[in-house]
Amino acid sequence: MSSRYVIGIDLGTTNTVLSYVDSEAGDDAKIQLLSIPQVVSPNTVESREALPSFLYLAAGPEFSSGALDLPWAKGRKYCAGLLARQQGGAVPSRMVSSAKSWLCHPGVDRSAPILPWEAPDEVSKLSPLDASSRYLEHLRDAWNDQMAQSDPFNSLEGQEVFLTVPASFDAAARDMTMTAARRAGLTNVTLLEEPQAAFYAWISHCGESWREQLEVGDTVLVADIGGGTTDFTLITVNDDGGQLSLERIAVGEHILLGGDNMDLTLAMVISQRLSDKGHGLDPWQSRSLWYACRDGKEKLLSDPDLESTPVTVLGRGSKVIGGTISTELKREDVDTVLLEGFFPDCEIGDQPKLASGGGLQELGLPYASDAAVTRHLSRFLSRHAHKTEGENFVKPTAILFNGGVMKAPTLQARFHDVLTKWVSSDGDSKLRQLPSDSLDLAVARGAAYYGLVRRGKGVRIRGGVARSYYVGIESAMPAVPGLVAPLKALCVVPFGMEEGTEGDVESREFGMVVGQPVEFRFLSSTTRKEDPLGTLIERWPEGEIEELMPVQTAMQDDTEESTTIPVRLHTRITELGTLDLELRARDGRSWKLEYHVREAH
Repeated sequence: MSSRYVIGIDLGTTNTVLSYVDSEAGDDAKIQLLSIPQVVSPNTVESREALPSFLYLAAGPEFSSGALDLPWAKGRKYCAGLLARQQGGAVPSRMVSSAKSWLCHPGVDRSAPILPWEAPDEVSKLSPLDASSRYLEHLRDAWNDQMAQSDPFNSLEGQEVFLTVPASFDAAARDMTMTAARRAGLTNVTLLEEPQAAFYAWISHCGESWREQLEVGDTVLVADIGGGTTDFTLITVNDDGGQLSLERIAVGEHILLGGDNMDLTLAMVISQRLSDKGHGLDPWQSRSLWYACRDGKEKLLSDPDLESTPVTVLGRGSKVIGGTISTELKREDVDTVLLEGFFPDCEIGDQPKLASGGGLQELGLPYASDAAVTRHLSRFLSRHAHKTEGENFVKPTAILFNGGVMKAPTLQARFHDVLTKWVSSDGDSKLRQLPSDSLDLAVARGAAYYGLVRRGKGVRIRGGVARSYYVGIESAMPAVPGLVAPLKALCVVPFGMEEGTEGDVESREFGMVVGQPVEFRFLSSTTRKEDPLGTLIERWPEGEIEELMPVQTAMQDDTEESTTIPVRLHTRITELGTLDLELRARDGRSWKLEYHVREAH
């Protein structure tokens, strides 16, 4: 049974937002934002449309009793949201930030208490997983306090939730995100890519007029640049029986590059300026300056008439007058550092520069080695040139901006100018900018709209896979010395299979080895587009089917002995491009394999 509310959650690096639709409102149903109560100063709770994604882990005597209380929680020693962000700027050793970036970092144990990163031993740390759970728990409690007091069936735990992640999140990061949701009591959760959610928000905002702004043959670039990541997605407009249809054709690689990098760069510029004046900063003052520059940057980018804004860092010695070090962040700093450092004018075909790293490096977030967003864009469009005929890169005809970074008109203009230069070099192509609405809220709104699409209302973006995928089946034959059993290819994902769909391989059973380590071999083809689900191919011309990275695992059984069990295959492509292959035994038992088809080749 469908829940009353459809929930969209943007669990962001910088802000977390919840939107919802009341299905009982019928045709009058509108996407709304949950106003989120949070501690904005000691003993003061106010509501905001977003919850800043920061946690502050207070020291014992730091706040008076009850200073961090919320309507649904008393006696807390930590807070999430606005006060956490403000207090953490002054005492960075106790602030958890960028948990989402750490959640996708394969180089650390993401379930271990490592945040705040490099905090002193007296600080009780949290894992990136714990921090993500706490943001979702805050949303859960805020929702239940407002929407479920009179009717427990309206609790967030019982609603259908669409939770967004970067399009480039790998399988492990997605699993961690789902685990965080389950820890918060959310069980009916579907993950959705953030750039797609942003595009859904645009459709929702435009209504039926979106069909007047796009036409068959258009390719839309969704440029989503937030606090932690840069995500690129390409969506094409097709003719489907006389109606416009949308298809996502390309997703960019994971790029840990966003507002955090920009804030740090500004902090380094200001730190050098202070050093020239005799004010050397210790590591924690430098981190405090980083956060202060974030606030200053946001003020300058949101107010074009503001020429400068003060930046203050708490002093650590008796020689500092008033206990603080003060300076200014100027508009020319922002323009020079951000425009030239992150959005430089470059040529199509230019590639991101690789860092010449040393043999040993400090552990930390694996930020992109090249800060130039425009060079990463050049690489993305060039890598997908095979999706267009006769071109060395994909030429978007329209662009949709998303993410807090792209709220700045100056950054939008530079990005647009560079891309326009590329696509209009032949004199014929033009680039339109689609109007964006609330760039830092759009993802949550789009996620809720997608929930309506799943219920048969609205326009769906198709994401059919661009290859056919196969699982290797070893031939049954007597053992022959020196001869390996031939490999057959069973089609488990036909070309064009849409994400979110599933099917059974009904033709026959196969023997699955359990109780010992085995290797499942996967293959793909860009040329075999007619193989239906369940096709078993014994031979193929060289180069027509290529083998991919295998999955090595051990399928466990109740017995300790190795044996072979007859199974049938059930296949599903998730909305995030993951192949879920379920192997079902006759007695009802089942085993699952997960394979990320976008990263397989």
